[in-house]
Amino acid sequence: MLTHAKATVGLTAAGLVLGPTGTLAGATTATAAPAQQVHTQTVTVQAVNNLGLSTSEGKSVQCYVRDAGFDPGTIDGRLGTNSWIAWQNFLNDRGFPAGTADGIVGPKTISGLQSFLVKLGYDTGGVDGVAGPKTRDAWKKFSHLGQGGDGSWC
Repeated sequence: MLTHAKATVGLTAAGLVLGPTGTLAGATTATAAPAQQVHTQTVTVQAVNNLGLSTSEGKSVQCYVRDAGFDPGTIDGRLGTNSWIAWQNFLNDRGFPAGTADGIVGPKTISGLQSFLVKLGYDTGGVDGVAGPKTRDAWKKFSHLGQGGDGSWC
């Protein structure tokens, strides 16, 4: 794929150097041209897993777990590590095994959340540790319940 080459590229094929047009350049040996440096910036992305909740719905479940006595961190609607640690502690405390409170939303956390939602009467499609469409729908419906029926616990 040398048809788009814009500069001489030192490609060696059986001791022959190919020029920018893909024709032999006449030399018998070559070294690769230095690669152009590309500056990259490392971006740290906060792990957020709202399981289908909007930011306002996320705030609602953060307030719920906060009001139950577990610290989700900043109430911002983004369910990151602190929010999930709070939920894991809440679920474990209430007898819905969510595994180690590490903020990682894995199968044990999902199973604990599913068990909690099923106990409240929501259809999660089963307790299988998979955050499928029914689990996400149940989580969304739960987030809308709110205290006093206003749609939020905040």
